[in-house]
Amino acid sequence: MDRALFHHVASRHWPGAEGVLPRLTRSADHGRLWFGIAGAMWALGHPRSRRAAARGIASLALASATVNTVVKGSFGRERPVLHAVPLVRRLAQQPITTSFPSGHSASAAAFAVGAALESRRWGAVLAPVAASVAFSRIYTGVHYPSDVVAGAALGAGAALAVRGLVPTRRQLPPPARPRADAPALTGGDGLTVVVNPGSGQGPPAALADRVRQLRAALPKAEVVFHEPDAGPLGGTLEEAAADVASRGGALGVCGGDGTVNAAAGVAMRYGVPLAVLPNGTFNHFAGDLGVESCEDTFGAVVTGSAVRVDVGRMTPEPTTPDGPPAPDQRGDDAAVHFLNTFSIGSYPDLVRARERWAPRLGAPPAVLLGALHVLRTARPVTAEVNGRRRSMWLLFAGNGTYRSVGLAPAWRYDLADGLLDIRIAHGGRFARTRLLAAAVTGLPRRSPVYSAGGVRTLRVSGLPPGTHLAYDGEVAPAPSAFLLDKAVEALTVYRPTELPSGM
Repeated sequence: MDRALFHHVASRHWPGAEGVLPRLTRSADHGRLWFGIAGAMWALGHPRSRRAAARGIASLALASATVNTVVKGSFGRERPVLHAVPLVRRLAQQPITTSFPSGHSASAAAFAVGAALESRRWGAVLAPVAASVAFSRIYTGVHYPSDVVAGAALGAGAALAVRGLVPTRRQLPPPARPRADAPALTGGDGLTVVVNPGSGQGPPAALADRVRQLRAALPKAEVVFHEPDAGPLGGTLEEAAADVASRGGALGVCGGDGTVNAAAGVAMRYGVPLAVLPNGTFNHFAGDLGVESCEDTFGAVVTGSAVRVDVGRMTPEPTTPDGPPAPDQRGDDAAVHFLNTFSIGSYPDLVRARERWAPRLGAPPAVLLGALHVLRTARPVTAEVNGRRRSMWLLFAGNGTYRSVGLAPAWRYDLADGLLDIRIAHGGRFARTRLLAAAVTGLPRRSPVYSAGGVRTLRVSGLPPGTHLAYDGEVAPAPSAFLLDKAVEALTVYRPTELPSGM
């Protein structure tokens, strides 16, 4: 039956296929087609598109490794005889591996199903492409139909296995809690949105489109553009927050994570809720909050749907245990707040390298080049952490517990858990090589050069002069001693009641 179906496909004329399917099947060699599509998905910049691309590639990698190293070696099925396949369809170079199962079909199904598990819309777009790649393997005469079916089944299974290891957003509890009282601003009446045109790496047209969406959805909202010549962003935010506080309204902000960080500090001081319109390069806080588009925020503002979230805090301390605090080290006024992450060590160097190269190359390539540069040039920092002397490549503190992929903190689903997610990459003999090995093998927590845990407070002292810190994508000189803790449920943020299940 398998051979009969193969010969039926080979002998039938398929209008328009001769110029398309052989090229399509060659483009999928070594996953090139899928890596190209993943790059395009990532470049779109939407958080769910990026997650779908990453999940698709991870699923493809697992499927390809399973098929090519385990399954193909267990079966010795020969490739189909080509005499029934027209010459115009045949590949210039015929595969030399065994026929069962089809690796191309496994990769196609793995990528499409993996992306669909994260984004139904992307799944609908990719399904016909994956099906065409699978069919092209029969059409060009390199696989029997059962090879293709088995490969597709293995690819789909690989995508489901990846989901079991790294759950999708829909499998996790809704991010951010608990619910909070916030004014329902019909038409945006009482909302002042501060727009930072200098935030992110996107084109000006994208920002203009978001402002048009805002004015169409919330026509009564006031829109204030921060002009760089007018002084620091904080001054514009202070004026807007004072105004909405006197009217019982809300402060809105349109920008990236650094801009949102600045707005959060002002919103906490004035006791007003914050509405986030994501317009940055990565929008980590908005994504973890469950706000993946401006429309999500518009709906939440109109209905008064909001949650309370924790805010991380770094407070400088006296440089000597018995010495009095310096004038700039007194109270919470000297504190640095962070919504996402805080770090010392190699990451601030990575942020500076990224900011230097991003305007010319774009954010993703700049991150990659920055990581390679830091890996080559970085040196460990020596300091006391909770009274213990340590040599560290990196000290990372997350505002809330992050789910991880390897060494990398990926996302949070509870922004009010009261914990700092502390991760330390230790220095020492061959530490850099051992840390890389842990990252490649996916076993970082078993490495002696890496430690992680959740704490409520952390003290760091004895930092050498010239050390820098990074918080929410911003870089600043670090004090020689500081305390890390959290302002628990200190910020009220608008967030839709029902999170979108697909894109």
